[in-house]
Amino acid sequence: MSNFRKIILRTLKVFILVFAFLLGLLYLTGNQYVIRGVQLTYMKGHQTANIDDYVDFDNNIILSAKPQPWPQHELYNQIPLTDSLTAELERFGSIGFFVTKDGEALWEHYWEGYSDKSLTNSFSMAKSVVTMLLGKAIEQRYIKSLDQPITDFLYEFKDDPLAQKCTVGDLSAMTSGYDWMEDYYLPLNPTAKAYYGRNIEKQMLGRGFKMEPGGHFEYLSGNTQLLAIILQRAIGISISQYLQEEFWQPMGMENDAYWSKDRKKGMEKAYCCLNSNVRDFAKFGQLLLQKGNWNGKQILDSTFVEKMITPNAEAFNKGEHLRYGYSIWTDTEHQPNFYGLMGHLGQRVIVVPDEKLVIVRLGREKDERLTNRGFLDNDTYYFVDEVMKMLKENQLQKTQILKENVNEVTD
Repeated sequence: MSNFRKIILRTLKVFILVFAFLLGLLYLTGNQYVIRGVQLTYMKGHQTANIDDYVDFDNNIILSAKPQPWPQHELYNQIPLTDSLTAELERFGSIGFFVTKDGEALWEHYWEGYSDKSLTNSFSMAKSVVTMLLGKAIEQRYIKSLDQPITDFLYEFKDDPLAQKCTVGDLSAMTSGYDWMEDYYLPLNPTAKAYYGRNIEKQMLGRGFKMEPGGHFEYLSGNTQLLAIILQRAIGISISQYLQEEFWQPMGMENDAYWSKDRKKGMEKAYCCLNSNVRDFAKFGQLLLQKGNWNGKQILDSTFVEKMITPNAEAFNKGEHLRYGYSIWTDTEHQPNFYGLMGHLGQRVIVVPDEKLVIVRLGREKDERLTNRGFLDNDTYYFVDEVMKMLKENQLQKTQILKENVNEVTD
């Protein structure tokens, strides 16, 4: 055997031993989820979770019934997208763009072979949906109010003095003081474990609280997952089933949806992972715009909707922007004002109430370039500003045509 061959074999043995050691260490420390995470991200060419990954997980199906398609606006797809908006959408891998005006479909565009029936991951837009479920649970008296202590449901925290002060509202408003690290790229962190692990409830209930609840905003996915556990215990059914019964079917969603779970008999990854399409996601924005009313039926209490979309002044330290209500991002300084559901990689359902607009964008990346327009991601402002520009230009054209017609009649 040549020396070169011996060196190769020794190197290979060392590599195998190191790999086996690291593998054993992951299992011993309860971090075997990293292996699954690597398989589903890096080995598939991704650096983080991706919009199509629901096929890699167990899912609860949310069934549609008696679909109510969006009525078409008289100008449906007749106003061309601006060059700058088209460039923004294409540069960051958009796969769907949908805009409604006055409750009617105005624009609808798709890329890469996706369509109005394609299901993709909502990511953190699901947090807003979970809070809508909370509002319904309060209305139906499964939960007393936003001020009810979480320890009424999460007995695992009954001896934790900080948890005792935490309310269900604190979870929704991101003011809980829960011990969590929010990161979507590091392999070893609780967010990654929640995404790729196989017992999310055990993980959530095994952590503690690090600070006094209320008054301090900190965006944590763990808050929403705790809220989902509370809902499941209070209602007695899965949040997928509750969503189907109280929202999905009453609102006439056009397609079935999937909510990804940690394992076959486990629970939904509630802070993310509701998989649907642009048209059905848009209906959540329209429901908020209509103060919880859908075709004459009050799906969600209007007072609760108002709480969701109003920045929570108590949740921010003095001098900070007020930008978060109850699981809804807001910008009350931008003109026009807007609020919305926001998700990782640029998933957006943006509501512009003064214009009765709902803007939905789904895609693979978000625009993280610095902006002087506001404190949310750059793409959010592109979508709002460019849609407003297109509507304004169309109105100017209509006014000009009207003037020309009047002049012709006069002449």
